[in-house]
Amino acid sequence: MDIDKPISLSDTPSDYAAWLLELKSRIHTAQQRAALAVNRELVLLYWQIGRDILARQAEQGWGAKVIERLAHDLRAAFPELKGFSRANLMYMRSFAEAWPQAAIVQQAVGQLPWGHNLVLLSKLKDPQWRMTYAERAIEHGWSRAVLTMHIETRRLEREGQAVTNFAERLPAPHSDLAQQSLKDPYIFDFLSVGKQADEREIEAALIQHVSNFLLELGAGFAFVGRQVHLEVGGDDFFIDLLFYHLKLRCYIVIELKAGAFKPEHTGQLGFYMTAVDMQMKSEHDAPTIGLLLCKSKNKVVAEYALRDSNKPIGVAEYQLIESLPAQLQTNLPSIEQIERELGDKL
Repeated sequence: MDIDKPISLSDTPSDYAAWLLELKSRIHTAQQRAALAVNRELVLLYWQIGRDILARQAEQGWGAKVIERLAHDLRAAFPELKGFSRANLMYMRSFAEAWPQAAIVQQAVGQLPWGHNLVLLSKLKDPQWRMTYAERAIEHGWSRAVLTMHIETRRLEREGQAVTNFAERLPAPHSDLAQQSLKDPYIFDFLSVGKQADEREIEAALIQHVSNFLLELGAGFAFVGRQVHLEVGGDDFFIDLLFYHLKLRCYIVIELKAGAFKPEHTGQLGFYMTAVDMQMKSEHDAPTIGLLLCKSKNKVVAEYALRDSNKPIGVAEYQLIESLPAQLQTNLPSIEQIERELGDKL
């Protein structure tokens, strides 16, 4: 029998396709585990080298020249490896200094690629925040670019900071999860709209950049629609943005306000939430949650307004673009100056 000749489809057993699919899945899983094991060993090796450098610097007074000599010798011994530059050896030293316990390296940050660890080292000084971002990167499989973006926008520091009444209006632990699902402020600096944009302009831009919008909202949010139509008593109403949260198992109604928060905003949002509960919510869904996104808010006013609301509502600010330092603002040319300059050159 020719073993290289493929078996015809008519000769294939009935369960072959399902078995092949299972085999592919097992092979893929084994490849992933092997890659993770190699990565853990490499990160642990780098930590051990960094620990040894730290110890020798403390005990024997090693200086920069010794590190440079070590980098040269390691590159000569392992020319096929690229991780033994002087700069990377210094990163190994910083890595061991940041994580003095081998158990942490083996259990947490060792699951991240070396490039991710360099981002954590260079962009975060607080050990607790380094660990928090490391754990979240592992949980959600963040790429290095996504991890960098989340650190630069202080994503985790903003989580759970919205003013809400969830503790009083939702049962625990659902209330805690809901609180952590919202943040304050939300940063929409990926939108190409000016600071004076109204609600409809912002809505349209958010939908055009829905992938970035969902990334900023966080894990679990699924987009349902914009300007979602509701008919109540023969009258028409439209929800700005409607989402469903897969972890909370509930609808989330988002209303955008281009100005400051006002207490009457909660009444309008509460009405929309009631309509969603009556017309869209199933018996398996948790109560609908509301989120008011305002350009600004007075925290005390928001807390007072939510105290009188019987609906679970959060209030948070949004930022369209980060503010420039005053010295940069004064040095930047105005639109009129740019137009004049271009006109002169033309």
